[in-house]
Amino acid sequence: MPNDRLRDALLRNGLTPAKVASAIGVDPKTVERWITKGRSPHQRHRHAIAAMVRETEKYLWPDAVSPERKAEVADSEVVQVFPHRNSIPVELWDRLINDASAQVDILVHAGMFLVERPKFVKGLAQKAAKGARIRLTFGDPDSPEVALRSEQEDLGEGTLGAKIRNVLAAYRPLRDVDGVKIRFHRTTLYNSIFRFDDEMIINTHVYGIQGAHAPSLHLRRLSAGDLFETYAESFDTVWHKSARATF
Repeated sequence: MPNDRLRDALLRNGLTPAKVASAIGVDPKTVERWITKGRSPHQRHRHAIAAMVRETEKYLWPDAVSPERKAEVADSEVVQVFPHRNSIPVELWDRLINDASAQVDILVHAGMFLVERPKFVKGLAQKAAKGARIRLTFGDPDSPEVALRSEQEDLGEGTLGAKIRNVLAAYRPLRDVDGVKIRFHRTTLYNSIFRFDDEMIINTHVYGIQGAHAPSLHLRRLSAGDLFETYAESFDTVWHKSARATF
């Protein structure tokens, strides 16, 4: 069966089989067989090609990496575990936010702590102007899911919805900025996701505990890894079910 993902990735990056073959030191016919017959390259070649097309090995060759190897790599994707989100060093947030140049994805209910950073919203606009893709999705303040979460976190009736509305006021300058998309979701949010290029902060949600006090993971994407991609796919699933935010 042809490997259409590999074919598409090469085309998107302007790479021919001959160019790939020259770069990694194989015969062009070998690269053709990887595409047309779906054969899997050796690990070193998979890694090189994945880097060239900026995709993961898991995406290009879903069955090439054994479950045991995926588990090992997933362990390496966890940079650090924090007992509480508010114990993440400011310096780490600074680096992740400032260094992101291609993609910023944020899935939260409110995420008020972000707009407490004076330059955060303006920085997103600047990144979008340079070609970055910015996707922000907040809890729909009028949804039953947000009302339930407000109750579960013992915030008081209507508190979380009001908090979201307050936060959205800070994002008004981004409403008409090219490259920035803002949506409302109505999901049962199990994790807040903060993606900055190939790194993520995952803020887990624990029943009865406010997000700032719940554990968080710092992840870094690895080519053969599964963990980072799991959360990336989760974000995409919520994003595609979300509606354009009006505020």
